[in-house]
Amino acid sequence: QVQLVESGGGLVQAGGSLRLSCAASGRTFSNYGTGWFRQAPGKEREFVAGISRSGGATDYADSVKGRFTISRDNAKNTVYLQMNSLKPEATAVYYCAGLTKSAGLASRSLYDYWGQGTQVTVSS
Repeated sequence: QVQLVESGGGLVQAGGSLRLSCAASGRTFSNYGTGWFRQAPGKEREFVAGISRSGGATDYADSVKGRFTISRDNAKNTVYLQMNSLKPEATAVYYCAGLTKSAGLASRSLYDYWGQGTQVTVSS
């Protein structure tokens, strides 16, 4: 079992930046790929970014490429999501998730563990 706790959300103006953190506890964190997803009111949860167990491979939704960066520090059991040039449409609850499989970073249904989420609000 892995427990995931997100932090770093908040209110920011359009064009601003936030860095989200996902702290893991429980089983060896480096055994899990990790993804960030977001869910806006009335919408389905969607993939934002993912990173492989070692950090050697990443994947991004087209809507955030070039603006968001996912990274991980396995020594600290933490995954980060640096979000720059934020737009109002990025307003959502952001969730961190853990994946035991070796592939499928962008596939929500393949993830095994989820955090409780952190709210990000981008004002125009």
